[in-house]
Amino acid sequence: MIKRKLELAVISDLHLGTFGCRAKELLAYLKSIDPEVLVLNGDIIDIWQFSKSYFPKSHMKVVRYIMKLAMNGTKTYYITGNHDEMLRKFSGMNFGNIEVINKLELDLDGKKTLFFHGDVFDFSVQHAKWLAKLGGKCYDYLIHLNTFVNYVSEKFGGKRVSLSKAIKNSVKQAVSFIQNFEEAAIEYAANENCSTVLCGHIHQSADKTIVIKDKTIRYLNSGDWIENLTALEYFNGDWKLYKYVESFVNETADETDEAELASFLKEFKLA
Repeated sequence: MIKRKLELAVISDLHLGTFGCRAKELLAYLKSIDPEVLVLNGDIIDIWQFSKSYFPKSHMKVVRYIMKLAMNGTKTYYITGNHDEMLRKFSGMNFGNIEVINKLELDLDGKKTLFFHGDVFDFSVQHAKWLAKLGGKCYDYLIHLNTFVNYVSEKFGGKRVSLSKAIKNSVKQAVSFIQNFEEAAIEYAANENCSTVLCGHIHQSADKTIVIKDKTIRYLNSGDWIENLTALEYFNGDWKLYKYVESFVNETADETDEAELASFLKEFKLA
C-alpha cells in the first residue's frame, strides 16, 4: 500500500474500549498515512467507561499500531481529554516517542497553532462530572443501539442512520452548546496570540475562520471516530478535513484478549 505523506495528522475522540468506537475503520486510516507528527487530541482510551470485559482485539490493534508509528519515528503527542483525564498525572512524560501533555503549541510555517481537547469549556465536565459521566454512558448505549439498527437496515437494503446525530441536530440546546464551545475556543486562541486552534471533545468536525478582536482565527475540530470518522491533516502549508468513507463492520466475533489487555494496563499503570 502506498501511504500518503503528511506533515501532521490529528485524531481525537476515538473512545477505545466502548461499543461505539469504529476501531477497524480507524486502523485502516492510520495504515493509509505516513505522518511526521501525530496528535492524539483527547478521549483516546475511554477510561470513564473502561471495562476489562470489553476491549476487543481491534481496539488493541489500534493501540499497538500507534505505538508502532511512534517507534518508527512519528513524533506522537497524546493530549489528555476528559474521558482519559487519569493520564493527566503523566503530563510532561515521554513513553518512547509518545509525549503526554495537556495542550500543545506548534509553529507551523510561521503560524502559531494551539491544540487542546476542549473539555475545559464544558460546564458539565468541570462542575457536574457525575452528569457528564452519566451522559457518556447513555451515549454509549445509544451508539450500541444504533449499531444494531444499522445492521438491520443494511440487511434490508436501507441506509445507515445516526440516532445521536438526529437528536443533537434537533435539540436547540445542543446546537447552542456547540456554537458557544466554538466561540470560547476561538476567543481563547486569540488571547493566546494563536492564529489557528484545533480541538476535539464535541464530536463535531469543523473548519471555519472567524475575526475576533481584530485577529483572524482559524478554528478546526477533528470530529470523532464514532459517528463522523474524521481527522485533520496538515500538508504543504494547509489543513484539510479528512472524512473516511463509511462501511459497516460487524464486530460480534471481535473478542477481548484479556492477557494482552492486562499487560497493557500494567505498563501504563491503569490497573
